[in-house]
Amino acid sequence: MIILTEQAGNAVKAAMSRAGKTEGGLRVMVEAGGCAGYKYLIGLDPAPRDDDAVVEAAGVRVFVDPDSQPLLSGMTIDFVESLEGSGFTFDNPNAENKCGCGKSFG
Repeated sequence: MIILTEQAGNAVKAAMSRAGKTEGGLRVMVEAGGCAGYKYLIGLDPAPRDDDAVVEAAGVRVFVDPDSQPLLSGMTIDFVESLEGSGFTFDNPNAENKCGCGKSFG
């Protein structure tokens, strides 16, 4: 369903370690908004919710709520570091268009 690159998995594991969280995983979801219609929301979550899909990717558990699943199916999440900064990037085959910042899609 969702693919995390090795770099993204390492970034999530490092964030979990810094936060002192040995359990849980990465919650990925979409919300209406952003300049293209939907925006990505990600964060650490201590446990999946009852109706979440739970995917193991790059050694990390990824939690996706049922409303977000069809919009995120097949997406690849990467983590890049450059002179301009670092952060997660999203390659979503379901996005018909995306904004210049890469954090929202339609």
